[in-house]
Parts: sequence; C-alpha cells; structure tokens
Amino acid sequence: MKKLFYYLGPLVLAIVAAFLVNAAFQDFDNPGYALLGIGHWSMETSLVVFAIGQVIVFYVLYVFFRLLGYLIRLPAKLKARGRNVKFNRSQEALIAGLVDSAEGNWERAESVLIKHVSHSGAPLLHYLTAARAAQSRGAFDKRDEYLKKATDHSPDSSVLIGLTHAELSLSGNQFEQALETLTRLHSIDPTHATVLKLMHQTYQSLGDWQGLRALLPSLHTNQVLMENEVKELEIEAFTKLLQEIVKTGTILEVQQLWQEIPVYIRNIGMLAATYFACMINAGLGTQIEEELANTVTESWDDALVVLYGSIDSRNIANQLETAEKWAYMHPDNAILLALIGKLAIKTGDTFKAESFLAKSIAAEPTVQAYQLLGDLLFAQDDKDNAIACYKNGIELVSNELVNQFNS
Repeated sequence: MKKLFYYLGPLVLAIVAAFLVNAAFQDFDNPGYALLGIGHWSMETSLVVFAIGQVIVFYVLYVFFRLLGYLIRLPAKLKARGRNVKFNRSQEALIAGLVDSAEGNWERAESVLIKHVSHSGAPLLHYLTAARAAQSRGAFDKRDEYLKKATDHSPDSSVLIGLTHAELSLSGNQFEQALETLTRLHSIDPTHATVLKLMHQTYQSLGDWQGLRALLPSLHTNQVLMENEVKELEIEAFTKLLQEIVKTGTILEVQQLWQEIPVYIRNIGMLAATYFACMINAGLGTQIEEELANTVTESWDDALVVLYGSIDSRNIANQLETAEKWAYMHPDNAILLALIGKLAIKTGDTFKAESFLAKSIAAEPTVQAYQLLGDLLFAQDDKDNAIACYKNGIELVSNELVNQFNS
C-alpha cells in the first residue's frame, strides 16, 4: 500500500497541479498550446494537456522500467530467499541436534545435523557435534568420517578438529589413536595448553612414563597445570620408571635413574623406598646406608626405617646409635623401637634389646616384635615367657587374617 501511494501520489499531484495552472491560464486570451510534427503528421494540443501527457508518459515509462528491473532481479531474489529458508532450517536443525545430544538422542541428533549441514552457516559445528553423537553410540567409523569431512570443509580449524578427535579417542579408550593425533598437533603448536594436557592424560593411560617424563618440562613452562600437580606427576612418573627398571634393568641403570631424579622429590612417596629396597636386595646396602639414614632424618617414613634395619651394616654399633637418636624425636614409634631392639640383639646388648622390644609391644603390638622378644627370651632359657610371646604373635596374625577376610 505504501509503495502504491509512493508511485501514484506524485502522479495525482502533478495532474492536479496542471489543472490548477490551466485554471489560472483561463484569464488569458491564449492559454498556450503545443504543436508536434513528424513528417506529414502533426498534432496540436493545449499546453496543459501536453504537460499532463508528459507526466503520464514519464510515470508509465518509469513504472515499466522498474517492473522490468524487478522481473530481471526476481530469479536472484527467489534464489536468495530459498537460501535464507534453508539457512534458517539449518540453524533450527543445529539447535535441535544440540538439544538431542544433550538429551542422549544420539541417532536423531546425528541425522538432523548431517541432513542440513550443506546449508549451514556453521558446518564445522554440525560435523563436530555429529561426531560426538556418533562416538556416544559407539559408531567410531562414522565419527572419523564426520571429522574428516570437517577437516575437508575447514582446513584452517585443524587444531580444533584434532583436539575433538583426541578427546573422543580418549573417552573411547583408543589411546594409541589419541596419542597419534596429539603428537601431530604438538608438532604444529608445541605450547598449546589443551594439547599438552591431553598428552599427559594419554601417557598416563598408556603407562608411557618415559613419554610423560619428557613432557613434564613443557607442562611446567607453559603453566598447563598447577605447580603441585606437576610435582605429583613427576613423582608418579619417576616412581613408575624406577619400578620398571628395578624389574628389568641393571643396578647401574637403577643408580643412573636415581641420579636423574630431582632432589626435591627423591624423599617423597615410594621413590626412596623403591630405590633403597632395590639396592639392599642387590647386596649393596652398605653403599646406601648413610644416604638412607640421612633420608630418614630429613623425611621420616616407617618404610624407610624398616629398610634401614634390614641393612647388614659393617658397623652395627653405629647403626644402633643412629636409630637411638631417632628415638628422641619419635619415642612412641613401635617400628623404630622394634628396630632398636633388633639391632641391640646383634650387638649382644640383651638388656637393651628386651627393654626396647617391650616398649614396642606396649606402643603397638606387632608380630615381628613378639617374635624377636620370644627368640631373645628363649635364648635366655626363659621358655615360658618365650612361648607366651610366640602365642601372642600367632593370635595377632590370626586376628589380622580374620579381619582381612571379613573386610
């Protein structure tokens, strides 16, 4: 309606203006005329009629050419309108696919997303969401197909697509495939935080502790994890590596790895216990006796105390003296008290041995303390008390077995 008024309004106004002018010219004897001649033809009319005719012809031609232009542009407009309709449908399909994925309707989400992907303004999002839906229903081949199409369509988004592929592979326990993808992405951007984070998760899942160890500096430098998290990873990686070398490597390799372990984590967790136990089992306890004693002093650990007591020292008196120094700081530690009793037996100080073994049992009864005290009393020909110690030790073992069985 507005367009009709836009076109006809000026025409009506022009005609009205012409008639007003004509009325004004009526006061003159000759209101004017117009003469047109073409060859033998001629046409004469009043000036007002001629002006009105000119206005009408102008508007007719104007409307004609406007209509002609509209008709010429009509196919392109219809095509654009069709594209807009398809685009809107693809946007609706994307929203529907995301909703279906969130609700767990994987097949329907995958179907609607792929159906409208060719007309979408964000085809990459269609493909990635469809890949996640395919992964969720266990269709790994379809997942890889959608990811490949995403790469073909958006090669500039290779890192994003690769990260999605790696995440989905990890969630599907396809660790080798995930590592292959992440290694490629790492070569593209060695400092990418998400790539580094996924790589360390993949190495952990694969048990590739050497790979994780090599990755640790990057995790720290690029601040991918908190400092304490990196430290925990270091402890885990070196503990697993040390355990592997203890099983399959030589003593020289064990010692070499121990020297490579950062000093600030050597005394944490099972690292120190694993190393010292390996050296003692290899008959090299005397070589690490002083280091083990210093480690116990700096970082108290009952497992390390037991290992220290298992060393066949060349100087048992010095070994006993070291243990007694620890007793000043840990007077109620049953394991340490039993160790002192054991070392006192080796030195021949039966009085001290009996005293400390009794203190150990009083602090916390253990099978080892009962056995040591029983052997000591039996050697002193105190058979009744020795038998009582053995009996208590057996009862303690029985109770532990019952508790384990019930639990």
